[in-house]
Amino acid sequence: MTELIEDCAQIPFAITHPEHPLPVPRAAASWHVDDSCVRQVENLDMFV
Repeated sequence: MTELIEDCAQIPFAITHPEHPLPVPRAAASWHVDDSCVRQVENLDMFV
């Protein structure tokens, strides 16, 4: 029971108090894989 109470205490305030809503999520930043990233993993299949 103690663990459950501790877990519930970690629930964000905005969820337990709907009159204070969570902020709107931001759009994710765009990203891409460049050649240097590909080179870092190109030989990993030999370890599988």
